[in-house]
Amino acid sequence: MSAGTAPVTLDRREGPFGEVVLRERGDDFEIIANGCFLMDTSDGRSERLLIDAALAALPAGRTAPAVLIGGLGVGFSLVRAAGEERWGRIVVVEREQAIVDWHRQGPLDRISGPALADPRTEIVQEDLVAHLLTTTERYDALCLDIDNGPDWTVTEDNGSLYSAAGLAVCKERLTPGGVLAVWSAQPSSAFEQSMRYAGFSAVRTEEVAVARGVPDVVHLALRTH
Repeated sequence: MSAGTAPVTLDRREGPFGEVVLRERGDDFEIIANGCFLMDTSDGRSERLLIDAALAALPAGRTAPAVLIGGLGVGFSLVRAAGEERWGRIVVVEREQAIVDWHRQGPLDRISGPALADPRTEIVQEDLVAHLLTTTERYDALCLDIDNGPDWTVTEDNGSLYSAAGLAVCKERLTPGGVLAVWSAQPSSAFEQSMRYAGFSAVRTEEVAVARGVPDVVHLALRTH
């Protein structure tokens, strides 16, 4: 983040899930939802790790795996997936019309434009929890980044995603051997245990090294049957 630079609000929208704001701070963009800082473009290592770790965890020999990315955000995860030729179908589920607009015809196009134009990419404008409950499709990887983590959700309804019932739905949406990857702004041993209770295997956490403070992490687990 550009230290010492005052943010400039580029757009502010009121939607069915509350307020969402796009700000520019120096060379970086920030997304704020209901007054809660979500993400910015200053780093992106953990968003890229979300995609890379999921691909690396898939069984060897799986060709053109399909990935669902939960949350478009500033576009780093989508760009990472589109930059990897091994991925097949890339589905991004984003509930906020404003965020989709900022990428399609707004300032964030400079980040995600080529990835959105990739023929493998599909944007589904829908609440992620609702989508997982209603779709019948299965994916080889679910890469979810819609909150600041299982213990710090943007809206109360999102909490159901990390519950036993929500994890059961995630498991159902995965192919056998598929990977669940969940981004978090801090490690959560309780969520790791919830993943195990839900029947996932090979549960582990990958951290992004930081100079100080709590690291961003990606929680990973496999559906083995």
